[in-house]
Amino acid sequence: MIFIVRIAAERVPPLDVKMVRQTPAIVPDGAGLVDFFCLGDPEAAKAAGWPIVPVHDGWYTDDASGGMAIWGQGLFWELRSTPFTVVEACGPEAWPAEAKHDAGGEVNVRQAIFRG
Repeated sequence: MIFIVRIAAERVPPLDVKMVRQTPAIVPDGAGLVDFFCLGDPEAAKAAGWPIVPVHDGWYTDDASGGMAIWGQGLFWELRSTPFTVVEACGPEAWPAEAKHDAGGEVNVRQAIFRG
């Protein structure tokens, strides 16, 4: 799972860091902080004293021309050097054993979208 460790630049978490960027200016009290996008167990990192920021589905830009696309609340991700060039990815094969998803189920799209 991908999560963010938001700390001062001189500290580097001893975790599997996939991407680093300056904390966006819109983040309150984020001046001088760095976002380390880490792969691992966020609860274990939190228990070790690292400040954890959960990720949500979406696009997280880096400080250059790429970033990280995340979906499944951090379970699935793509590290990209540009918005269209995937460098590294983690997909459905990483689905946790305890989480079951319906691979062959049918969805009534009309009812799901237009439920009233």
